[in-house]
Amino acid sequence: MDKGYENERFESLSIKTSVARKFRSYCKAISKSQSMSLLHMVDFFELNGVSPEDNLGETITSLKRQITKRSNAVIAIIKNIEKMHHRPTTAILQSLFEETAQIEKEGEDGFDFGTPALITENEELAYYRKEYYNTREAYRDLGEETKGLLKKIKYVRNNFGMGHYRLNATEADLKRLQQKLDHVHHYNTTETGR
Repeated sequence: MDKGYENERFESLSIKTSVARKFRSYCKAISKSQSMSLLHMVDFFELNGVSPEDNLGETITSLKRQITKRSNAVIAIIKNIEKMHHRPTTAILQSLFEETAQIEKEGEDGFDFGTPALITENEELAYYRKEYYNTREAYRDLGEETKGLLKKIKYVRNNFGMGHYRLNATEADLKRLQQKLDHVHHYNTTETGR
């Protein structure tokens, strides 16, 4: 008796004689009842999402061989990448490290940067104070220029639509202001005056 199905009644199916003989011999080969064999087959197809008409290859063993071949191909590709890409890159990096070590060794022997000129705390304080006052003066000049520009702005009321603001300035005034804004970084000049 089939476990779990003892109380169910039997139902007959109409199938061809040759198919019934083949199915019965298959059930004897796997030592299962016809009901359980059919149930396991249907479960297999539903669980794996395949149709009885699908061809999975010759056997499961052939699938294993195909998977093994593909795995070997992937391993070969990885080894090729290692050989063609990683080893040359590693060699380049190794040569760079060796050059750097050699340059550092030469630097210990041949390069002398001299001793830096030390300045006193008062000199440093005077330098930063001067730069602070120069920056403050430049900021004040820019503020005055902006105020002068704002005084030249006039609101013009439009009869049709929104009003707008008009700047009453000459082209020379605008060029001077633009030049001043473009060269803001020139307030801090270098020792050569550039």
